[in-house]
Amino acid sequence: MTFFTWLATLVLTAAQVPATQQPQRFDYQVRADFFAGVAGDEARMNEAMDLCERTLAENPKHAEAMVWHGAGAFVRAGQAFQKGDMAAGGQLFGRAMKEMNDAVALAPDNPGVLIPRAAVLFEGTRAMPPDTARPLVESAVANYEHVLDIQAPIWPTLGDHARGELLFGLAEGSARVGRLDKARLYFERLIKDAPTSGQAPKAEQWISTGTLPKSNGTSCVGCHK
Repeated sequence: MTFFTWLATLVLTAAQVPATQQPQRFDYQVRADFFAGVAGDEARMNEAMDLCERTLAENPKHAEAMVWHGAGAFVRAGQAFQKGDMAAGGQLFGRAMKEMNDAVALAPDNPGVLIPRAAVLFEGTRAMPPDTARPLVESAVANYEHVLDIQAPIWPTLGDHARGELLFGLAEGSARVGRLDKARLYFERLIKDAPTSGQAPKAEQWISTGTLPKSNGTSCVGCHK
């Protein structure tokens, strides 16, 4: 997934949390600043991280604040590695993984925790050596698979975009770790369950050729029409 597809997948958390929980939704408060920060606005990233830290100071077991803070630390780790600061990058990476893992341990059935963790790992592992990336991608796939199980009762009520993004993440992640049979099943299900999704043509191409089309990284496929 490109950054924008990853961003869209995070936004889909809104569609995948029961309406009765929405007044407590933390991602509504943090995601705009977080996305701006990922795109390069460090001041906005600082605002997102500060919100997470204030929330965690009030409630140290706030799983959504914890996972978003971990995701921010993961982004900053990548930035440090790109600058050649391996010490800072390693420290931030370790903190990021601990926070995201702890958040899932606190709320293992909350899509608002599972989706951000998985999405940031799918995207953030692309530049890693394969042996380093593989266990992280596998854990991200496991998070998405659990979301799929959790959402089974409301799956028919979700739009094609929401279903397509989740299934695409599962399919692509499975392909990245060599589980091609499983990837094919998810791509086939995407075509069946989300035929109007912007990801359906990609799924069809993968089934035909075993490869995905390259993205220019400038738009979110099928998003916000």
